[in-house]
Amino acid sequence: VSVRETIRDRDRSVKVPRKLVTELSRVTAMAQQAWVSARENDDWNTFAPLLTQVIELRRQEAEAVGYETEPYDALLDQYEPDMKATDLEPVFAELRPALVSTTAEIAERQNSNAASVLAGDWDIAAQEQLSRRLLDAMGFDFTAGRLDTSAHPFTSGTCPLDVRLTTAYDIDDPVKGIYSTIHEGGHGLYEQGLPVQHSGTPLGEACGLGIHESQSRSWENQVGRSRAFMDFLLPHITDLFPERAAGLTPDSLFAALNVVKPSLIRIDADEVTYNLHIAMRFELERALFRGEIGVDDLPGMWRERMTNDLSITPTGDSDGVLQDIHWSFGALGYFPTYTLGNLYAATLFQAAGKALGDLDSMISQGNFAPLLGWMRDNVHVHGRRWPAEELCRRATGRGLNCDDFLNHLRAKYGVS
Repeated sequence: VSVRETIRDRDRSVKVPRKLVTELSRVTAMAQQAWVSARENDDWNTFAPLLTQVIELRRQEAEAVGYETEPYDALLDQYEPDMKATDLEPVFAELRPALVSTTAEIAERQNSNAASVLAGDWDIAAQEQLSRRLLDAMGFDFTAGRLDTSAHPFTSGTCPLDVRLTTAYDIDDPVKGIYSTIHEGGHGLYEQGLPVQHSGTPLGEACGLGIHESQSRSWENQVGRSRAFMDFLLPHITDLFPERAAGLTPDSLFAALNVVKPSLIRIDADEVTYNLHIAMRFELERALFRGEIGVDDLPGMWRERMTNDLSITPTGDSDGVLQDIHWSFGALGYFPTYTLGNLYAATLFQAAGKALGDLDSMISQGNFAPLLGWMRDNVHVHGRRWPAEELCRRATGRGLNCDDFLNHLRAKYGVS
């Protein structure tokens, strides 16, 4: 397996001319700086020319690497091996209308003011204590990792014995700290669960970004936003924030942490509307590489799609087409892995529940070891032995599908 995957990595690398690699590095470095300024000043026109160059260079890279059907496949393969645009097309075609209708149905039923119970100051030092408690309960090994803060949460490290997590806090809103920590904790648990004896080889690496995201999303959403988790979380909130916890119940906390409300900004989106943001990005990226649209078309198409799918319209490009940094450093083909992660998370979590029994009881008691053990045995230990869908099929008996995710949402929010 290691030889096979090493050859695969080498073949892709040597196909790209050194001159093209150098030029990509130069242009994306300029593009990132231009993006920062463009977003701050809501000035699409200063970024668009550099994005045009980035896309042209990535198109050249796709031609150099090769593809079976369309250039976008060569970009996808970098982040999700063996994935093709034609595999994703039916996925988003099923998800998009289902999520639009589900969002509308939930909006009619929910209490849109449920999150108001969380209003007030949330001491940052206490939030930091809560984050460490959450990671410890999840099974994160602090002797082989650490937690710090950063402007944007991320996970990094060198091997399972050195995994670095960062999170971020907001004094006015505890949700950011709680779920950034849980999300990155899921990534960190995967990294710590990879076979240390194979570190430095493909067998010691994640099989793709989709499965990596499935680990963070399953902990964040299937576990961390479940009603059962509130039974575990509330006592910690009461202990660390006694004034803020006054009047909170597990039910009111559950409602507050699961408000479904369309958002202009992808990273702020709830679990129901999130994949609509990704569907739009996938279709725009694919159209760009097919030559069906140009860079100048992006702002208008972005606004139109947000209006149609989420019934909200960006007031400018900073909260529209300029909101993500990914395109500036050439990460085209990356966004779909977020949706793949959500889909795999639902399927894996469902299979874990069937294997382990009453997961809700375990979660409510803070007993996360069985779930982590199941993920270790069925996902983490295999590294890059199989592509993502094959790994999922071996672990669950099911490949990539939308049903498990949609059924999770419908059951959780009580909609048809």
